[in-house]
Amino acid sequence: MMGIAILILGLALWFAGHFFKRAAPDARAGMGSGGKGMIALVLLASIVLMVIGYRMSDTVYFWGRHPATVGINNLLMLLSIYLFAAAGMKTALARKMRHPMLAGVKVWALGHLLVNGDTASFILFGGLLAWAVVEMIVINRAEPNWTPPPPAPRRKEVIAVVASLVLYAVIAAVHYALGYPVFG
Repeated sequence: MMGIAILILGLALWFAGHFFKRAAPDARAGMGSGGKGMIALVLLASIVLMVIGYRMSDTVYFWGRHPATVGINNLLMLLSIYLFAAAGMKTALARKMRHPMLAGVKVWALGHLLVNGDTASFILFGGLLAWAVVEMIVINRAEPNWTPPPPAPRRKEVIAVVASLVLYAVIAAVHYALGYPVFG
C-alpha cells in the first residue's frame, strides 16, 4: 500500500510541475528564470517517486504479458520514440501534428498498459496517459492558434529515424538490465 501512495504522490508532483505555469502564471513569472530549475527539480523528484512507488507496489494482476501484446507494445514504443524525435527535430511529422511529444507519451502509456495488467501499472501508465490528454486540451485552449514549424532539412528526417532506432536499443538494454525483458 505504501508503494501505491508513493506512486500517486509522484504522479501528483508530475501534474503539479507541468500545470504550475498555466494554473499560477503570475507566481511562475515571479520566479524568473530560476523557476525553471525549481520546476525541473520537482519533475525529477516526481520521476524518482514514481519509479520507487511502482517498484515497491504490492499489486493485483488482471492480466499478464502475452506474446501478441509484447509485440504490439514494442512497435508502439518505437513509434513513441520516433514521435519524441520528430518533436525535437521539427521533422515533417512535427509540421502536421501540434503535439508529437505528448502523442508519444500517450502511445508509450497505452503500450505499457497493454503488457502490464496490474493496479500499479494502471495508476502509473494510466495516470501519465491522462496527464498527456489533459495537457493537450489545456495547451489547445490556452493557445488556440498554432503555427507549424518551418520545413526541416531532409537529413533531419534520417537522423530522427536513426536516433529513434538507437535510443530504442538503449531503452531495451536498460529494461533488460532492470529485469524487464522487453522481447518476451
